[in-house]
Amino acid sequence: MSGHQPSRIADWIRIDAGNAPGRACFVTETDTYSFGQVNSRVNSIANALRRVGVGRQDRVALFATDCVQYLETVLACMKLGAVFVPLNFRLALPELQTLLQAAEPKALFYSDRYTDMMRAVNVPSVKIFVSYDSDSGDASYERLVADNPATEIDTPVDDEDLVCLAFTSGTTALPKGVMHSQRMAKHLAVQCVVERRMTNLSFHYSAAPLFHVGGLYYALSGVARGHTSLILPAFDAPTVARWMTQGGLDGVFLVPTMVDSVLREPIVWERETALRSIAYGAAPMSPALLRRAMEAFHCDFINVFGAGTEAGLQTVLTPEDHRLALDGREHLLGSIGKPGMGVVLRLCDDELNDVPEGEVGEIVTRSDACMSGYLNQPQETAKVLIDGWFRGGDMAYRDKDGFFYLSGRKSDMIIRGGENIYPIEIEDVLSSYPGIRGVAVVGVADEHWGEIVRAHVILEKDARFDEAAVREYARRRLAAYKIPALFEIEDDFPRNASGKVLKRELRRR
Repeated sequence: MSGHQPSRIADWIRIDAGNAPGRACFVTETDTYSFGQVNSRVNSIANALRRVGVGRQDRVALFATDCVQYLETVLACMKLGAVFVPLNFRLALPELQTLLQAAEPKALFYSDRYTDMMRAVNVPSVKIFVSYDSDSGDASYERLVADNPATEIDTPVDDEDLVCLAFTSGTTALPKGVMHSQRMAKHLAVQCVVERRMTNLSFHYSAAPLFHVGGLYYALSGVARGHTSLILPAFDAPTVARWMTQGGLDGVFLVPTMVDSVLREPIVWERETALRSIAYGAAPMSPALLRRAMEAFHCDFINVFGAGTEAGLQTVLTPEDHRLALDGREHLLGSIGKPGMGVVLRLCDDELNDVPEGEVGEIVTRSDACMSGYLNQPQETAKVLIDGWFRGGDMAYRDKDGFFYLSGRKSDMIIRGGENIYPIEIEDVLSSYPGIRGVAVVGVADEHWGEIVRAHVILEKDARFDEAAVREYARRRLAAYKIPALFEIEDDFPRNASGKVLKRELRRR
């Protein structure tokens, strides 16, 4: 431990409680929790955990839907110098068992709806099971708050100490335990404040779940900045539309499918909102959908792109860039923007040599928001972290003005007869066809070509699919070898927690 003590995330809530104890920290459908109140409750939970033997670098797992208590638990871990492990509540029992065995938590907090799973898991390391809703575990959360003192805990921490063990969404393979240091967590939260242009008066909602970095760090950036966050158990379009139009929200983060769902709520077309900005990310937004959203909300739009769990935010398409697009530089709506605050970004070939302007290369970044590695997986870590540079498999090219354009994932690239095809350009064209609501393009094995293109399509309600007309539309906009050989009509796509389409599932179909 060095003599110098770096600033700690745990200090933020304490500072807010001193500066503005009465200001709303978290708001739910039924309650408001002030900064003073939250800090006091966090201290009580930290003291309760310390009493059962949770200390510096011990792990605390959370298996719950979004709630204020979840965030208080995270902050309590930070006051203790403990490591919180946010788990995807959609996991099946065998998956949960595997992750808990890997994480070896000393405490496990959960929502009552998962009580049966909690009784079924076998994790000898757990000293206490805590239910957020009742007495079903060893203790109820609110009982711990009531029974433990709210005295401050001041644990010395180092910037490279772990604060979070986040398991990847696993769009490619088995989930990996991504290690977040104090340094990384601070930078992620500060990047949020800067790139989302938060003030201490902001009232923000992120639709990403709290077990995902997009949900968690938006809420922590609210604590860093001292502004209010709306916490809802899960995304629900009518509820979010109501908060956007009547609840005074001035900022939201949504993935494109959620933007589409909210735009289907009549209220957003009928009432003005207090919205200053909408951030979107996790998946590309078609220019047609973006234009509809801009028409409905009359606010700033920000596209944030990154390698979430492992390397945080990488690029930003700013409100100013969106306005340039509306003023005639429409191609910018297809861009992921330029590198974000504190991010050094290169486009590289397989040998990590820089590729020329206009050529597709892998996005490789270096920043303080980079993970420390994968838990107990040195070989997997060595594949993606090279001399401080992170390579996450996202492919892009850069134009002469320095804007980046996504070409998809390295693993999603289709090679047809020796030609490289990036699904995203086909998806952009097909999603602009009237009546098509969603598109996901994958490569499927073919004896003659090696791989051919298959497009999975979701139609608007009551729309009819005319394959010949769609092919003709695509032929006028794409090279012949890129036009899908096969089309599949879907009701919906399989997705992970952050809204990304699971293309490996589509390939299997």
